[in-house]
Amino acid sequence: MKTRAVALAFLLGFGATAAAAGIDLSDLSPCMPAAARFCDRNAELTWANLRLCGARLAVHSASVGEACREVLRRYRQL
Repeated sequence: MKTRAVALAFLLGFGATAAAAGIDLSDLSPCMPAAARFCDRNAELTWANLRLCGARLAVHSASVGEACREVLRRYRQL
């Protein structure tokens, strides 16, 4: 359940860049498994924590799939 919450939070709030761009949520789906693995599942769902999740994915970009790295590049997180 917490994994789904983190993934949903990641999809809903990829950061200010994604929110301002009015993105399609299905566009972020390649990063759901990585967000569940690398992002803090116990943190409150705040915008700051959601941006931190995007930053963590960027730091761990070598460990995420190519499709997720493409999403990170597209939204200028990488």
